[in-house]
Amino acid sequence: MNQMLQDPQVQTSQVETSQVETSEVTQPPVPQDPAPEHPRFAKPQRVAFVQACWHRDVVAEARIAFIREAEARHLTHVDVFEVPGSFEIPLHAQILAKTRRYTAIVAAGLVVDGGIYRHEFVADTVIKALMDVQLRTEVPVFSAVLTPQQFHETEVHYDFFRRHFAIKGVEVAAACAETLLGLERLRGQVAAGIV
Repeated sequence: MNQMLQDPQVQTSQVETSQVETSEVTQPPVPQDPAPEHPRFAKPQRVAFVQACWHRDVVAEARIAFIREAEARHLTHVDVFEVPGSFEIPLHAQILAKTRRYTAIVAAGLVVDGGIYRHEFVADTVIKALMDVQLRTEVPVFSAVLTPQQFHETEVHYDFFRRHFAIKGVEVAAACAETLLGLERLRGQVAAGIV
């Protein structure tokens, strides 16, 4: 007798399950947000990406994310240059800016406290020098040179900063593209005598 009572329940649950499966299949998929449409440049833009090799595997995450986001924003000409450390970035950036081949320069590096010198001094010097390059040459220079307050040679810190550099790569690509668009517009207005 118990078996007879269970059979209708089993059949009912099977019918309900098949109705659920059928209704899931027939429902339209959830719409995905379309990829954002970014404005295009009037003229091709060429960007130099200068990357420090100190902690290369961490800093490379910024470069990879930058290139991906830059392409989405129609910055398809990116040349990558490597230097030994962050301290060497400003001179490299200045020489590249003076060539007039690049409409922007992006710097990426990780300055950590190595126990021998004050890393804040190095980071401050690099950022000030990059600003000087930008103002002297009128080629915008963007920084993804980061200085953690504490960095330990552990896998946890490496993982954290790899993710952080990937985020910074996207952010610096957005800043670069938006600045270049703004400068393109401003220079057009200056040439037309509007500004």
